[in-house]
Amino acid sequence: VQLQASGGGLVQPGGSLRLSCLASGFALDVYAVGWFRQAPGKQREGVVCISRNDVTTYYADSVKGRFTVSRDKSKNTVYLQMNNLKPDDTAVYYCANERECGQPIMYWGQGTQVTVSS
Repeated sequence: VQLQASGGGLVQPGGSLRLSCLASGFALDVYAVGWFRQAPGKQREGVVCISRNDVTTYYADSVKGRFTVSRDKSKNTVYLQMNNLKPDDTAVYYCANERECGQPIMYWGQGTQVTVSS
């Protein structure tokens, strides 16, 4: 059982990245999936969550209108499209699955670094 986050990198302010969260060993579509981030010296914070039936998505105020979460059941993957990136978005991004958004985390992915800098 594993979650693997990928797609991070270095991007200039205003740029875009798409993160992927690939599940191995279990079907991701029966779970809610959350994206979290942790910047240096700061606590981990929730960024977005997509409910297990894809009906509901929750976004932190700091990313509303810029980030979009989606799911591809055929690829057992959840994506985080990040547009208009800002230096404050710099962090290690993690994905995790939950029975439903807001419930305890079951598994964490290993994290992918996103750096927004000119």
